[in-house]
Amino acid sequence: MQALKRLTGLGALVLSLTLAQVALAATPLVSTDWLAENLKRDDTIVLDIRSPFAGSSREAYLKGHIPGALWSEYPGYWRTDRGDVVGVLPSVEKLEAALSELGVADGKTVVIVPAGGNSSEFSAAARIYWTLKYLGHDEVSILDGGHRRWTEEKRPLETGAVTPVGDMFVAEPRADYLTGTSDVARRMNTSTVLIDGRPASQFAGQAKHSKATRFGRIPGAVSLDQGVFYDDKAGRLKAPSEIAKLVPQGLDDKDVDIVSYCNTGHWAATNWFVMHELLGYKNVSLYDESMVGWSQDESLPIASERTMMDDVKAFFSNIFS
Repeated sequence: MQALKRLTGLGALVLSLTLAQVALAATPLVSTDWLAENLKRDDTIVLDIRSPFAGSSREAYLKGHIPGALWSEYPGYWRTDRGDVVGVLPSVEKLEAALSELGVADGKTVVIVPAGGNSSEFSAAARIYWTLKYLGHDEVSILDGGHRRWTEEKRPLETGAVTPVGDMFVAEPRADYLTGTSDVARRMNTSTVLIDGRPASQFAGQAKHSKATRFGRIPGAVSLDQGVFYDDKAGRLKAPSEIAKLVPQGLDDKDVDIVSYCNTGHWAATNWFVMHELLGYKNVSLYDESMVGWSQDESLPIASERTMMDDVKAFFSNIFS
């Protein structure tokens, strides 16, 4: 009987530990309720990514942030430039050093907190999320609605800076999450689907990124402006049922090979996040050099609806602007 009691006590302890682990199991998007419940755990790291990019600043973070949240400016150390190609993934070694300083390590859940402003600002959170996943860190989530939703619900804030407690982050990169220019060129005219996350005007060649040297898109690409997935008024992604209806027709096979791109791999991160993490497409990679990198290689083809009249209009517009 005593042995049974001891066994029961041990079983209760195991059950308690199991429930604690389950409580921390995060999904790609976590609610403010979930974060509030797990906020004080030592294995939860909250990254507040409000920055000038999102129309905010470190000063705004210092005036009020989710308790315990660390400030991590975007793009900051999350992206770098190589020559004239902007916003690409830094070296694994540099990212390991930056994440170790933040205290990220195996077994710790990272929650990314965007401002909650617009779709492009959400892409910053998605790009950081993708980076951590690429590096092999699966315990990562984005706070649904971001800082805006947290404050609208009048949840507690704290002021001042939070000093990170360093740890050892060791990356295990997933090569299939990242695609380079030569690989994209090789996969043209195959079963691979190229998803272009830019606005329709850029897809058609009516406009372009300032660093792109040519107008247009990668031939054969499918237009999917990442902004369609975001509800600007609510400051969050649309409901999953709505999101599923916005995927281009013909993508019924969840095993199809997909490359997500835009100008610099920023907007493309939202399309990657939605398709790979929320909708369950298994083979989605991100092309971080995107159109800026592609356009600078004159040997690579470009498709465009741009006409000579568009060039003439742009010429006179530049003169009189």
